Amino acid sequence: MENAVDTLVKRTEVPAKSKIRESVESILWAVVLALIIRTCIIQSFVIPAGSMEDTLAIGDRLLVNKFIYGIRVPFTDLRLPSLRDPKRGDVVVFKYPEDRSKDFIKRLIGVPGDEILVRDKRVYVNGTLYQNPHEVHKDPQIMPQEMTKRDNFGPVRVPANAYFMMGDNRDNSLDSRFWGFVGKGDVVGLAFIKFWSWDQSGRRVRWQRIGRLID
Repeated sequence: MENAVDTLVKRTEVPAKSKIRESVESILWAVVLALIIRTCIIQSFVIPAGSMEDTLAIGDRLLVNKFIYGIRVPFTDLRLPSLRDPKRGDVVVFKYPEDRSKDFIKRLIGVPGDEILVRDKRVYVNGTLYQNPHEVHKDPQIMPQEMTKRDNFGPVRVPANAYFMMGDNRDNSLDSRFWGFVGKGDVVGLAFIKFWSWDQSGRRVRWQRIGRLID
């Protein structure tokens, strides 16, 4: 009986966790969870330029699925197994090859082994005309290859573990025609939905774009 009383007294003497400590721990766990989600699962991005018009407009905010192509292990070049490989037509976020501190977004046109050729603005993949319903041409002028690679380019062969990217706004896009291929290790994820859209010039919300899937 004395032992039971001693045990009860000892338990009641243990100080309860302070509310401040509980709050701090809750905040820390929330931060850790947010970092895990941002690093491995889903991340939000905002569109700052018009190279993907009219699919993506300046001021669109979108979510990117980072695990579909395989989650990158933080601070390494290792990736966990992917749900699927990037495929032609995907809208992909990746590290800009000429400055890997920046994220770019383009449409994937060529996968490893593909031959890419651009003639008079038309894109040919493995000798077949590739027409994506989202591509637009806002400049009717066709420029020779000696002047720029914009309208006439290639042919080039996409190497292993690399991809060829182009913007949907074909006449106003800095893409693989100019800076080359994107390495598989630099792929960040698949853009899949627009969750917000703000028109800076008109200072208004573009409600019709919110919630639209990206295809």
